Amino acid sequence: MASVTLYLNFPDKTEEAFLFYKSVFGGEFEGNGIMRFKDVPPSDNMPPLPEAEKNLVMHVSLPILGGFKLMGSDAPASMGFTVNIGNNMYINLQPDTRDETRRLFAALSEGGQVEQELQEMFWGDFYGSCSDKFGIKWMFNCSAKEADYEI
Repeated sequence: MASVTLYLNFPDKTEEAFLFYKSVFGGEFEGNGIMRFKDVPPSDNMPPLPEAEKNLVMHVSLPILGGFKLMGSDAPASMGFTVNIGNNMYINLQPDTRDETRRLFAALSEGGQVEQELQEMFWGDFYGSCSDKFGIKWMFNCSAKEADYEI
């Protein structure tokens, strides 16, 4: 089922922030808990991380109220990130189909800036990100495979 979440980026404070949010809202982190950058498979597209950054948070998801989730990640400077208030949040869309993902990505990135083209990712989703023409940041994660909905 399609969903929308808020995705937060922190300069090396994600674990601290999400442990705080967990203490406020209760519940448990989804999936395998806190995923670390050291768990990312090696790739030619990603330079090796400094040892000090390998334990940073790559992804965490915490259900809070009424099915709404907070998700987050550290944003290491060594990967080109500069986190400032305003660029540290994304609206994360999880459409039901890749066609809908492509449509939304094209519409929201028109007149804006593509950060990462839609592509297959190692975690299994079809992913991309952009800023719209008003500067709002969007992420797209589609778990459906093309064959899941072909007629």
